[in-house]
Amino acid sequence: MEKKLWKDHCVLLNKDEENELEISGYKTQGCRKALCIAGYFLSCGALLLLFYWKPEWDVWANCIRCSLEEADVVLLRTTDEFQRYSWKKVTWIDLSTLALPVGSNSDGPLVADKDSVINRAVMKPQLKMRCIQVQKIRYIWDFSVKEFKKVGSLEDSNTCHSIHHKFGAGLTREEQKIRQLVCGPNAIEVEIRPIWKLLFKEILNPFYVFQAFTLTLWLSQGYTEYSVAIIILSIISVGLTVYDLRQQSTKLHDLVDEHNKVQVTVCTKSKGCEERESCYLVPGDMFLLDGKKLSLPCDAVLIDGSCIVNEGMLTGESIPVTKTPLPLVESPMPWKTHSMEDYRRHVLFCGTEVIQVKPTGRGPARAIVLQTGFNTAKGDLVRSILYPKPVNFKLYRDAFKFIVGLSVIGMFGLIYTVCVFVSHKKPVADVVAMALLLLTVAVPPAIPAALTTGTVYAQRRLKKKKIFCISPQRINICGQINLVCFDKTGTLTEDGLDLWGVIPSEGSRFQKIHKFPSSTPLPWGPVCGAMASCHSLVVVDKKIQGDPLDLKMFDGTHWEVEDSSTAQDGVGALDTCIVRPGPKASNAPVEGIAILHQFPFSSGLQRMSVVSQKIGEEQYDLYMKGAPEIVSSFCRQDTVPANFLKELKMYTSQGFRVIALAHKVLNLGKDVDVSNLKREEAESGLVFLGLLVMENRLKQETKPVLQELTAARVRNVMVTGDNLQTAVTVARNAGMIHRGSKVILVEANEPEGSTPASIAWQLAEDCKENTAALCEVCANTEEKITLEGQTCNYHFAMNGKSYQVIIKHFYSLLPKILVNATVFARMSPGQKSSLIEEFQKLDYYVGMCGDGANDCGALKMAHAGISLSEQEASVASPFTSQIPNIQCVPELIREGRAALVASFAVVKYLTLYGLIQFVGTALLIWQLQIFGIHQYLIQDVIITLLVCLTMSLTEAYPKLAPYRPPGQLISPPLLLSITLNVCFTIIMQTCGFLLVKQQPWYVVLAGQRYGSPGNQTVSPTSPGENGTSSGAQSTVLSYEDATLWPLSSINCIIVAFVFSKGKPFRKPIYTNYVFSVLLALQLAICLFLFFTDVDAVYSGMQFLYTPMIWRVYVLLMLLVTFCVSFFTEDVILQNKHLWLLIKSCFGYQSNSQYRKWQRMLQGDPNWPPVNAEDFAAKSTDEIYVNPTYKYSDED
Repeated sequence: MEKKLWKDHCVLLNKDEENELEISGYKTQGCRKALCIAGYFLSCGALLLLFYWKPEWDVWANCIRCSLEEADVVLLRTTDEFQRYSWKKVTWIDLSTLALPVGSNSDGPLVADKDSVINRAVMKPQLKMRCIQVQKIRYIWDFSVKEFKKVGSLEDSNTCHSIHHKFGAGLTREEQKIRQLVCGPNAIEVEIRPIWKLLFKEILNPFYVFQAFTLTLWLSQGYTEYSVAIIILSIISVGLTVYDLRQQSTKLHDLVDEHNKVQVTVCTKSKGCEERESCYLVPGDMFLLDGKKLSLPCDAVLIDGSCIVNEGMLTGESIPVTKTPLPLVESPMPWKTHSMEDYRRHVLFCGTEVIQVKPTGRGPARAIVLQTGFNTAKGDLVRSILYPKPVNFKLYRDAFKFIVGLSVIGMFGLIYTVCVFVSHKKPVADVVAMALLLLTVAVPPAIPAALTTGTVYAQRRLKKKKIFCISPQRINICGQINLVCFDKTGTLTEDGLDLWGVIPSEGSRFQKIHKFPSSTPLPWGPVCGAMASCHSLVVVDKKIQGDPLDLKMFDGTHWEVEDSSTAQDGVGALDTCIVRPGPKASNAPVEGIAILHQFPFSSGLQRMSVVSQKIGEEQYDLYMKGAPEIVSSFCRQDTVPANFLKELKMYTSQGFRVIALAHKVLNLGKDVDVSNLKREEAESGLVFLGLLVMENRLKQETKPVLQELTAARVRNVMVTGDNLQTAVTVARNAGMIHRGSKVILVEANEPEGSTPASIAWQLAEDCKENTAALCEVCANTEEKITLEGQTCNYHFAMNGKSYQVIIKHFYSLLPKILVNATVFARMSPGQKSSLIEEFQKLDYYVGMCGDGANDCGALKMAHAGISLSEQEASVASPFTSQIPNIQCVPELIREGRAALVASFAVVKYLTLYGLIQFVGTALLIWQLQIFGIHQYLIQDVIITLLVCLTMSLTEAYPKLAPYRPPGQLISPPLLLSITLNVCFTIIMQTCGFLLVKQQPWYVVLAGQRYGSPGNQTVSPTSPGENGTSSGAQSTVLSYEDATLWPLSSINCIIVAFVFSKGKPFRKPIYTNYVFSVLLALQLAICLFLFFTDVDAVYSGMQFLYTPMIWRVYVLLMLLVTFCVSFFTEDVILQNKHLWLLIKSCFGYQSNSQYRKWQRMLQGDPNWPPVNAEDFAAKSTDEIYVNPTYKYSDED
C-alpha cells in the first residue's frame, strides 16, 4: 500500500531524456501556511529568505504529501548529481469558454485525433484540465496513466499513414481553437527580464546577504569609510552583473523574436486556406510552402513536394539540405521508427530557412506542424541557453568547502573573543560586536566573486584570438583536458576535397584512370551522367550552392546547372533541377538531364540517390553515390570487379577519399509520379560504375598542433565518418600514429544464426615492414603503455559498426580498447556522442573539435566542445573558433590552464589575507584592542581588492607543459601551501607582538596618540581604563598595533607576490605590468606610512611612534618571512619532481580509471591480442574472453 502511495506521489517527468525530473505531489494546508506567515514576520523575513534559497523546505513547511492527482503544488528535483529543487503551482485550463461543437460534453473525443493526450486529459463535464509549466514547456494531467504529459507536439505514436490521413486536409476551426488554448501560442518568447527582478535575484545571493550582514556590523562599529568603499564596489559589481544579464536577455530576445511573427498560409478543413500569423499555429495544422523564402516558425513534417533548406542556424554549417516528403505507406510502426535515424530528412526545423520549394504536380508543397514554441528544435536550443546544465567541476565545490572551513575558524575566533571580553567584564553589546567582527574577518566574502575573475580575463583573451565562448565556467575545465577527439574532414584536413581521378568500371573490370585536372574533358558515359546528376546542388541567387564534395564532383564534368527560374522545355514546370553540358564539356548525345527526385544523403545511410531523365527521352535513370562498401552492397555482384576491395584499399591507404558510383535503368512507364517511388525498391540491383577518388589534404597547421598536444601529454583521437583505411593513413600522416607503432584493426560482428558475436584483432598490413623496428624507442613525449620487453606503443582502429557490436556484446573489453584506441571511422553522430561519454567514464577530460554539422551531440557532450564555424556563436557547442583550423585547441587548453591556476592563486591569496587579518586582530583582542579604521581600509581596499582584480591578468605561457595543473583546491600541495604560510604568519606576528613588550620604551597604553618620540609624555594605564584618550582611540592606539599593522599589511603583499607563480602555466609575474606596478606601489605606501615621521600621517593612521631601530627589526622580520615563504612555495611545494618522488616513496598511484586500466594492461603479457578472434558467450551478454588474453590479478 505504502509503495502504491509513493508511486502516486512521486514519478519521473521526461523519463530517460536529458531534462529528466522527479516530480512529487503536495497539497497546501491552511494552518501550516498561517504558521509560516507568522514565521516570516517574527524572523524579519529571514525565514522567507531561507525558503527562497531552499525551495524544498518551503514546500515541506507549507504543504502535506499527497498523490499527484490531488496535488495543487508539485515539487521538482533534477535526477543528475546536483539534485536541484524547484516547485510549481498546478493550474487549470478551462475549455468551457470556447464555443465547442455539439457533443463535446458527452463521451466523444474532444479532438479528432483519438490518440491525442488532450482527449485523455479533459475532465468532463466541467471541460477543465490540470496543467503545470516547467522550463517553458507545458504539461497536462493524463487521467488514463495518471501522469503529466507534454503538450505542444504531435504524438510520436502516429504512423506515416495516420499523419497523411488525420492531418493531411488540415484541422477544423474548433479543433484549432482547442489546441491553441491547451498548447499555448507558437512563439519562442524570451522575456527581457525587468531590471528590478535581476537586481533582487543578484542581491539575494547568499554571498551578498553575508556581505550585507558584515557591512551592517561594521557600520554599527563606526567603520564608515571602509563600509562605504565596499558598498560602492558592491553596487558597481551588482550593476555590471545586472547590465550583463540584461544585455544577454535582450540579445536572446531579439534573436528569437523575429521568427514569432511570420505569415503562413494555413489550411482549415472545409474552410479552405488563409494567411495567418505563425503564433496561431498548433500541432496538426497543415500549411503550404508557396515558394517564397521562409524562416520556419515551427517544426513541421513535409507530406507533399520537396524543398531545400539552410540549416546553418542549427548546425553552424550553411550547406543547403534537401528535404523529401514523408512516404505514404501502410506500416504499423511509428513514423520516426519507420524512417529510422534518418527521419530528419522529412522534417523542417524551426528557425531554419527554406531557400527553394519544389512542388509536385498535385499542387503546392505541404507540411504538417509537428511541434510548436519551446518544443521545437530551436526552442530546445533556446531553453538550453536559458537553463544551462550546471558544470560539475570540483573547483566550485572545493571553494564552498573552503568557505565552510574558514567559517569554522571564524567560529573559534568568536568563542575566543567572547571568553576574553567576558573575563574582563565588558558590556554585552561590546562582546557581541567584537565577537562577530572576528567572525567576519576570517571569511573574505569575495572568494566566489574572485573565482570568476580569471575566467573573465581568459574569455576576453580568447575573444581576441577569435574564439568565442557561451559557457565561461567551462574555461577552467579546459585546463584539465587530457584527450581531444578530432573530426577529420574540414577539421584536420582541408574542407574542400580536390577531385583527383575517376576509375570507371566496365564488364566487372576497372578501366584506365581519368585524372584531374586534365587537358581532355571527361568523356560522356554513365560515369559522367552520374557525376553530373547525382548531387543536391541548387542555384541560389545565380550561384551554385551545396556540399563541397558535390561541387567538386560536378565541376569535374564541366556541366552547368540551369537556374530553375529560367528553365524551359516544360520539364521546368515542376520546378525540377536541370543540368546541361557546358561549353568545355565533352560532346554528349543529350541536351541535358532533368533531376526529378532525390533520396538525400544522410550520415546514417552513407549514400544518396537521384531519379533523373534525359531531356527528350522517356527512360528514367537512378544514380547512386556513397561509401564504396555500402554502394557495392546495392549492386549486382556480377558488375562489381573482383579486385574491388584491393583497389579500394590501395587508394584509401594513401589517404584518398573514395566514393563509389552506381546506376540503374528504371522501368516505370509513362506519366508516373516518381516522388512516390519507394527508396528500398528503387535502390536495388544496380550496376557498379566505378570509383571517384578525391584528395583530402591535411591543413598545414594540423601536424604541428598535434605534435604540440602530444608533447603536452594530451591524447589525440580521430572520430570521422570516413573510410577506416583513409582515416588510419591520415592519422599516420598527421603524426597521431608514430612511425614504428603497430596499428591493430578491431573488427566486431553481430551474431549470425548459431554463431555468437565475434571480435577479431588484425595487425594492419602497412605496419608489417615496421615490425623490425618494434624495439626502437618511441618519442618519450608520447603517453604510452610500455609492453614487456619492448617500448613501442600500439594503436587500435575500428569502424562504427564494430564499435556498436563491442558496446552491445563485448562491453567489458571496451575500456581496454579505449585506453589505446586512436582511430574511429564510419561513426554516426549518435556513436560520436556515445564514444565521448565512454571516454568520460574512464575519467578523461574530453575536448571535441569538429565543424559543427554532424558533431552537434558530441560537441555538447564533451567537457569542451569547439566548433570550427564562421558564426560568432554556434549554438551547438560551448566554444566557437572563427579561425577554421585546430590551432584553437592548444590555445584553449593554454588559456584554461592559466585561468585555473589564476583561480587557485586568488583563492589561496584571499584565504591567507583573511587569516593574516584574523591572526593580527585576535592578538590585539587579547588586550581588548583592534586595528584602526584606516588601517583596515588600506589592507582591504588598497591592497587586497586591487590584488584580486589584477592578479589574474597574467597571460598564459606560450608552451604547453607536459602535465596539467592540479584540478582540485583540496589537494596536498595547496593545503600545505596555505597551512605553512599561516604558520609563518602566526610565528611572525606572535614574535612581533611579544618582542615589542620587551622593549625598554614600551608602555602598556599611551596617554598621547602621537608626537615625536623625544617629547612624548607617557602615563601608564591599565588596559581596562581609557587613559587620556577617548574610548574609540584607546581600542586602537598601542605599540602592539603599530607593530602588527605593518607586519600583516606587508605580509599580504608578500603572499600576493609568492602566489603569482609564472611558469609553467602562466607567463612570469613581471609580464603582468599592472599587477607588478601595483605591488610596488602598495609596498611603497606601506613603507612610507610606517617610516615617515609626519604627525598628520600618524594621527590619520592612529599610529604611535616607535624608534627607528624597531622599525628596521620589523622590516627584517618581514624579509625573513618573504625568503622562507618564497623558498617553501617555489622550491618545495611547486617542485614537480619532488612530489613525484614523494608519491613513489608512498606508493601513491592515480585513481583515474584510465590509469588503472593502463597499469593493469601493462602487466599483461598477452595484451594487445594480434591476429586472433574471440566470441561472445551464447547464452548471456557476458563476454567469453580467450584464456590466453585474460589477465590475472596476480600479475
